[in-house]
Amino acid sequence: MSNPRNGDTKPPCLPRNGLVKIPTQPNGLGSASITKGTPAVKNRLCQPSSVPAILSPALAHRSDLPIPSLASPLSLAALAGVSSPPPGASLVGLKASEGSEQPSAERLPGSPSERQLAVDEKILNRLFWYFSACEKCVLAQVCKAWRRVLYQPKFWVGLTPVLHTKELYNILPGGEKEFVSLQGFAVRGFDGFCLVGVSDLDICEFIDNYPLSKKGVKSMSLKRSTITDAGLEVMLEQMQGVVRLELSGCNDFTEAGLWSSLNARITALSVSDCINVADDAIAAISQLLPNLTELNLQAYHVTDTALAYFTAKQGYTTHTLRLNSCWEITNHGVVNMVHSLPNLSVLSLSGCSKVTDDGVELVAENLRKLRSLDLSWCPRITDMALEYIACDLHKLEELVLDRCVRITDTGLSYLSTMSSLRSLYLRWCCQVQDFGLKHLLSMGSLRLLSLAGCPLLTTTGLSGLVQLQELEELELT
Repeated sequence: MSNPRNGDTKPPCLPRNGLVKIPTQPNGLGSASITKGTPAVKNRLCQPSSVPAILSPALAHRSDLPIPSLASPLSLAALAGVSSPPPGASLVGLKASEGSEQPSAERLPGSPSERQLAVDEKILNRLFWYFSACEKCVLAQVCKAWRRVLYQPKFWVGLTPVLHTKELYNILPGGEKEFVSLQGFAVRGFDGFCLVGVSDLDICEFIDNYPLSKKGVKSMSLKRSTITDAGLEVMLEQMQGVVRLELSGCNDFTEAGLWSSLNARITALSVSDCINVADDAIAAISQLLPNLTELNLQAYHVTDTALAYFTAKQGYTTHTLRLNSCWEITNHGVVNMVHSLPNLSVLSLSGCSKVTDDGVELVAENLRKLRSLDLSWCPRITDMALEYIACDLHKLEELVLDRCVRITDTGLSYLSTMSSLRSLYLRWCCQVQDFGLKHLLSMGSLRLLSLAGCPLLTTTGLSGLVQLQELEELELT
């Protein structure tokens, strides 16, 4: 497994597209879940894999479990002389103890020096980098020594706990509900949380019970929750450290709630599937968030007018804008957007089905700093749009054209002149043929190419891609 400290490949149990829900296991362990903190790159679709269970917050301080026997004590000894885990090294195996009574640390097999290695903090600090986040959650319950090492914040950087409503309470014998202890999360220094299905009361309980909530939490995500205007106002007033906010599937707050709760410290905002969000919500965002750097918006009722609300201050600070499935946005909205936010480096118009080639021309002529452009599910985009992109967006590194059904081999010939393009997504572009792939063979900078669902491609055409010696990833499914 790659070392997460060096930014290598994610552990297998964390899918590229975000949330991992940990299934409840028959051993009685809880079902808290973990997700990558920053939203993963869009369009990397994959299904969450099955991963080990994570103990619930209520069991975060179990210390009565003994140290298990180590299948390979010599591997631990070898680690003593290794400065960092070597790439591709195999994991040190763990085996369950036999019988109902597990051995204590004093009864571990092997010599005293081997037993000591099992709790040597210097070795454990190196060993635990081999494990995925889900495995670390389980290993932290083995004994106090292992938990003391694993509860260091360095092992949890970039991870966000996902807590559902039912996981926030313990049911007492009398039927009353008691909020769980979140001390284990505080010790590990989590500065971001995702709460699913919570109410205003649940959020207030979370604020009162999480020691770092007032100033230590930087990111909050609420999904499918019944938070109201009052709850949103209380949350952002009490949690003074929040700079990243996500609201997804929350239909009980209104635009008035945004006007009363948003404050200037928020730099990243994501709003999706919230039925009451329309143009007035964008007005609130533009006037109350002068330091906004990233806005992710999925709203069916936002129109072209809203994209003219952004101020000169945001035109300087905002570098990421994702407008996903904003069906009412047209080329007129694109005009407003490119003049209001000229410094964008990431732009998504995915699902903005009314945008045409003329809109893309406006983008290419005015947003020369773009490094990532997503035009997926824009059925009116043709080869002409790709010509505009190739001529003007010389810094573009990622281009997403999924489901752009009018793109042909001619469009690929335009893209072949782009020397900086590293990732190209052409999923379900049904007119792309083998001849078009030949144009891509001259793209020496291309590292990722996705051709999933292109029905006219043959084995002969795909085999020619072996000439792309720098290509690191080819997606066909």
